[in-house]
This record gives sequence, C-alpha cells and structure tokens, in this order.
Amino acid sequence: MTSPVRRIIIIDDHDAVRRGVRAVLDSRPNFEIVGESGNGREGLELAIETKPDIAIIDYSLPALNGLDLAHELKKNVPRIEILLYTMHDREDVIAEVLRAGVRGFVLKSDTEKHLVAALDALSVRRPYFSGSVSETLLHKFLAIKPDSATRSLTHREREVVQLIAEGRINKEIAGLLNISIKTVETHRASAMHKLKLRTTADLVRYAIRNRLVQA
Repeated sequence: MTSPVRRIIIIDDHDAVRRGVRAVLDSRPNFEIVGESGNGREGLELAIETKPDIAIIDYSLPALNGLDLAHELKKNVPRIEILLYTMHDREDVIAEVLRAGVRGFVLKSDTEKHLVAALDALSVRRPYFSGSVSETLLHKFLAIKPDSATRSLTHREREVVQLIAEGRINKEIAGLLNISIKTVETHRASAMHKLKLRTTADLVRYAIRNRLVQA
C-alpha cells in the first residue's frame, strides 16, 4: 500500500538551509515541498494559502519569530504538524515551542536521518525529538507553568516587541499587523510595563537577549 504524499513548506531565513532540506527530501516520493519562505510572516501567509501537512520552521526568523509563528500556524491551519529545525537547544526554548504546538524538534547539527525520521513520525501524527529532547521531557515541560516575564506577554505584545526591535516604526507595525497606531502604542506600553523596561534601547536589548531578534 502506497503511503500518502505529505505536503511540506520550509520557513528558514538561510537560503543554504532551505536548499539543504530540499536536497534531502527531493529524492523521497512521499514528501512534496509546496513552498518556502525566509520570513516568518510571509511563511504564515504561505501556510494559510497552501495548507500543507507539515511546516519545517526555524526559531529565529525575521518579522515573526518561530514561537509566535507556531502559535499562528496552529490557529490558522489547525491540522498542520510543525517541525522546529534549529540551532537552539535551550530548555526554555523547547518548553515554549512545545506549548505552542510544535511536536517535532531536530537540531541543525543532527544528521539528516533525524530530519527524515521526524517527518516520517509527524506524517502519522507521532512526536519526534532528537538529541537530548525526549517524550519524557515533553511531558515534564508541558506540566511546568509559565512564570517568566516573556511568557507574561500576549502573542500580540511579543509581535510588537519583535517588530520594534527590528527597527519598524509604529505606522509600519500597524500596517503589518492590521491594527491601529494607537493599538500598537497600547501593546508597546503594556509590554514595557510587564518587562519593567523604560526605553526603546532597553526593549531592543531584551529582544536580542531572548532571541526574539538576531543580533
């Protein structure tokens, strides 16, 4: 019996990574790459348009980071499976993305067999975690209640913080998020209050330190 073809999109801001993933999957008839993007927000639009079975995403992405992208993917394409393919192996990163609906986690330093094995597992709706991340850790992380300042931010506040840190002005942010400038200012003020920050420079440093943007 022939396995159904799984439709896949790749969202990573490094062209070499996207080419490498495509090279691994092109020889496998049960996988079809239906699109790719180097930008988190454009990647979300691509997913909504193509409705793939699986999205391969990085954690550090311009315009919309991998954590918030995962939330948006699950909200807009509920049956999508998400594989985080990243260099980040910190426990707090793992915990956050698992809560966001990610069920596959492979490090870019892992061999390609882990990438293929993860996609095979997600194709039949099984989780897959390479390296030090196991299903035991999955249950442990899901049981931990969020307590950091970052997790106290709403998804929209985190989006605004990221875009501010990327140098966008309020008018640009309002256009990207389809909200008013006043609403942008409200989210910004709320985020800075929660994070106990006073200046835009503090906000940028916070975003870099917490990997919402790349330095």
